[in-house]
Amino acid sequence: MATLTVQNLVGTTGVIPTYGAAAGGGDVFANDGKTMLHVKNGGGGAIDVTVNSIKACDQGSDHNLVVNVLNASEKVIGPFDPGRFNNASGQVEVTYSGVTTVTVAALKTAS
Repeated sequence: MATLTVQNLVGTTGVIPTYGAAAGGGDVFANDGKTMLHVKNGGGGAIDVTVNSIKACDQGSDHNLVVNVLNASEKVIGPFDPGRFNNASGQVEVTYSGVTTVTVAALKTAS
């Protein structure tokens, strides 16, 4: 798994995020509960983004979060509850059903 650098969204002037190619084996990023994943799918078909759930949700079930990103579109996913999604290293683990022309950025809000 590749490690994404979390980019801070601070100030009122905005930020131009830097995107990287989604890794075939998945990605991880540090999470403090204020981090989101921006996924851009430039491909010809939809993909599923799977966020690994480490612990049970508030309904008592341990199920992964699966988000469909249509072709030629993008989605911002998160923020992620650290108690449910962080692994032992404090990171969120993400995999993709396809990575061709898929780019991602981990973005952290200031508040």
